[in-house]
Amino acid sequence: MGNRIGVVLALAALLGGCSRPEPRPAPVASQPTSVSPSPAPASVSPPAPTPGERLPGFVVLTDLDPRIHADIRYATPHNFVGRPIAGYPEPLCLLTREAAEALRRVQDAALAGGHSLKVYDCYRPQPAVDDFVAWSKRPGEQQTKAEFYPDVAKNRLFAEGYIGAPTAHSRGSTLDLTLVDEPAASQPPYRVGQPLVACTAPRGQRFADNSIDMGTGFDCFDSRAHTANPRITGTARDNRRLLQRLMTDAGFVNYDREWWHYSFRDEPYPDTFFAAPVARSSVG
Repeated sequence: MGNRIGVVLALAALLGGCSRPEPRPAPVASQPTSVSPSPAPASVSPPAPTPGERLPGFVVLTDLDPRIHADIRYATPHNFVGRPIAGYPEPLCLLTREAAEALRRVQDAALAGGHSLKVYDCYRPQPAVDDFVAWSKRPGEQQTKAEFYPDVAKNRLFAEGYIGAPTAHSRGSTLDLTLVDEPAASQPPYRVGQPLVACTAPRGQRFADNSIDMGTGFDCFDSRAHTANPRITGTARDNRRLLQRLMTDAGFVNYDREWWHYSFRDEPYPDTFFAAPVARSSVG
């Protein structure tokens, strides 16, 4: 029984853009926390959320900097589950003010080089992680496999390491993002039921995201999504390095198995996993 419980809890960060265990930035001492004074171990689920929980010190990113583009995939059906995810009633990027202010500095630097940031996911509530866990236990739900995990069997995702501790996204200073040319090209809308192409396919064949070429699509569960994967060369490699340099210069740390994933090093809530929904009413 103990082993079964451990496996279920370990699945709490399955996929969703932060799927494997990630190195955590050094915590800031004496910061407030609503959960525990110490980090949650990889095998322990975060405590249950408090009803009516708000997000102290969080902001809507595009209110702080409307120049940044947003494509919040988990509020839509275009993600690895294939439907909107629990906890995303609004397509917003919520972040701690500290992380958002740092991202504004990144945007200034990106624009100087003719690019703009585009965010895919920011704060992710614990109910969304729970939704991913429930999905992982339903083997028949694989309608987006051809795009997001074309070379991995769903029932092998745990065994092959697509898991981690409770996701850093729930602490509010981690986000998934890319670069787009500025002005940004239009992006065709995603249509449920449209033919799917592997996220590892060449840029001109996979989903027509207006991101500059990063070698794979977002949320691509494949080793080619590792930031420094040697199979990614030329322009795509240079673009990943550009994003990494811009983010690192502003105090963000990349998770090396996902080119899109960054955490603010000086995050104010290093030990807190929030559960309030992604909604404007949750901030303030």
